[in-house]
Formats: sequence, C-alpha cells, structure tokens
Amino acid sequence: MTTIAAAERGATLIADRVVAKIAAQAAREALLALPADAARPHASVVVHQDSAHVRVSMELDYPSDIGGQCNAVRRRVAQRVKALAGMDVPEVAVQVERLHLVQAPGVAQGRTQ
Repeated sequence: MTTIAAAERGATLIADRVVAKIAAQAAREALLALPADAARPHASVVVHQDSAHVRVSMELDYPSDIGGQCNAVRRRVAQRVKALAGMDVPEVAVQVERLHLVQAPGVAQGRTQ
C-alpha cells in the first residue's frame, strides 16, 4: 500500500458563500433577540487562503448596548468560522443598518428628536 503525502492529496476549498452563511448564523446566535420587524443579519465574506474577512450587516433595538452587541457578534463570528471552516478571521466589520426604537409600555408613540 502506498502512502500519499498530504501536500499531494489536494485541498479542500470552502466557497465564500458558505463562510458567509456561517457568519450570518453566528451573528444571529450572538444577539440575544432581534427586533420584532428586523431583517435577519446577513454577511459578506472575502476568503484569501486560510483567512476570511467578514462584513456583517444587522439591525438592532434602540436604546441598547450597541457596542456590546457588536463586540459579541465579532467574537462569535470569529469563533464559529474558525471552528466550522478552519479559517482565521482577522477582521469582522459590523454594520448596523437600522435601529428600532423600543417603546416603553404605556408611552405614547410620537416623534423622537
């Protein structure tokens, strides 16, 4: 039986869109709750060799700890992409596309300045 060296066996390529789906799911997992009428987080990815540069777009409730939520998304995306795709994630850019105003119970809805 002949043994083939690892370098000669080939390589596994993971499509950018697969890594983007992993990143979007990880962003959803990182957020405790999405605003009721918010679009689900989506991601775009550029893969270069064994690293992925990720951009996540999402909507959040306001007021909330926006910085804390963005940091949680960055950490979770980097962890899940590393675990599932075996890629390092040197950059996760988080873009908050929309803030959803959370009304306190009993407060009349009006214009906010």
